[in-house]
Amino acid sequence: MPAFPSDFLWGAASAPHQVEGNNVNSDFWMQESHMTGADRSGDALDSYNRYPEDIALIAESGLDTYRFGIEWARIEPAPGQFSRVHLAHYRRMIDTALEAGVTPFVTLHHFTSPRWFAEEGGWRSPQAIARFRAYVEVATTILDGVEWVCTINEPNMLAIMVGEAEAALDPDSDVEWLSPTLEADTPRPIKPAPSEEIGRRLIEAHHAAREILRERTDARVGWSVASRAFETRPGAEEVRRRLEYIWEDLYLEAAADDDYIGVQAYSAQWVGLDGIEPHPVHPDNTLVRTAYRPDALGIAVRHTAEVLPRVPVVVTENGIATADDARRIAYTEAALGSLAEAMAEGVDVRGYIHWSLLDNYEWGHWSPTFGLVAVDRETFERRPKPSLAWLGNVARAQRGEGGDGM
Repeated sequence: MPAFPSDFLWGAASAPHQVEGNNVNSDFWMQESHMTGADRSGDALDSYNRYPEDIALIAESGLDTYRFGIEWARIEPAPGQFSRVHLAHYRRMIDTALEAGVTPFVTLHHFTSPRWFAEEGGWRSPQAIARFRAYVEVATTILDGVEWVCTINEPNMLAIMVGEAEAALDPDSDVEWLSPTLEADTPRPIKPAPSEEIGRRLIEAHHAAREILRERTDARVGWSVASRAFETRPGAEEVRRRLEYIWEDLYLEAAADDDYIGVQAYSAQWVGLDGIEPHPVHPDNTLVRTAYRPDALGIAVRHTAEVLPRVPVVVTENGIATADDARRIAYTEAALGSLAEAMAEGVDVRGYIHWSLLDNYEWGHWSPTFGLVAVDRETFERRPKPSLAWLGNVARAQRGEGGDGM
C-alpha cells in the first residue's frame, strides 16, 4: 500500500446533537417524539461536559484531528439573542484541542437548527439566509486558530431530513416518519431524493457562510457531501447520471470555489433502469442495513474528483455500524486501501476522519454502533475499543512515529 503524506489528517468525528445531551432548543429534539419507534437523545453521551476526556482519547491514541460541531441552537436560543456562555464553551473546546496537539475541524451546522428557526419556516423561510449569516458572523468570533471549517454537513441529506420532517409534522399528511433503523430482515427503504428547492437554499447559505468565513478567518472553508457511491447496471448509465446530479453533483458543483470538499461514504448502491436498488437483505449487512462495501470510499472520492478536479478532498466521514470491532478494523483497513488506490491514481486527498469517535445517537436510535469508543450511557464511562488504538497506530506509522501501520 502506498504511504499517505506525512501531513495527512488522521481523525475521528462527532456531531453536537448526537453526543452533547439535552439539546432542548433544537428542532430535532422537538421532532424526536414524532418519529415512530425512535429513541430519544436525552443526556446523549454528556460530551458537553466531558469533551476534555474525548479530546484526550484522540490525542493519546495517535490520531491528530477531531471533527466536532458547534450547536446553533445553543449559541442563538432566540432570534438575535446570542449566548456568550455557549460561545465561550465552544472556544474552550477549540483551545483544549489545540493544547492537546489535536487539530480542531469545526462544523457550523450538523443537521440541527434552533427550534425557533424551524417554526418560522426553516430553510424555506425568506429570512433563512439572513438568519444563517447572522449566526455564522457570531461564530467566527471564536474561530481564531481553527484551520478547517465545514459550513454545513451533508446538505443533500439535510434536504431529505427537512422534507421528511415537514411531511411528518403536517397534520394533513399521512406520512409516517420512520426511524432510520428498523428490522434487520427487511430491505432498507430508499429515501426520497433530496428536494432541489431546499438544496439550492442550502447552497445559498453555504456561499454566504463561505464569504463571511473568508473575510473574518484564515480557515480553509468547505462543506461535506454524502456520497451514494453509485454503481451502474448495464444500460442504466443515463439513469445513474440523472440520479447522481440530484443526489450529489448539485452539491459538489456548488463547492467549485471552496478550499476543500468533504466526502462522506459508507456503502455503495446499484442503479438500474428503474432507479436506485434497495440494499438486499444479507448476513454481511451493517446494523443500518447497508451493504458491507469498504470500497465505496474509493468510488466516492474518484467521482468527487471527476466533478471537482481542482478541489482537494478530505474524507470527513467513513465508518461502519457494527457490534463487532474486529469487523470495524477490517472495514477501515479495506476502506483506507481503496482510498490509497484512488490517491495513487491522482486524487488529491488531504485527510481521513473516521465516523465516529463514540458510539452515539444515530438520529433516532442508539443501537447502530459506529464508534471507536464505547460509552456506558448510565455512567458515561468511555471504553476505547481496539479499533481506536489500531487507527491511531496507523496514523503514527504514516507520520513516521512508529506504530504497526497497515
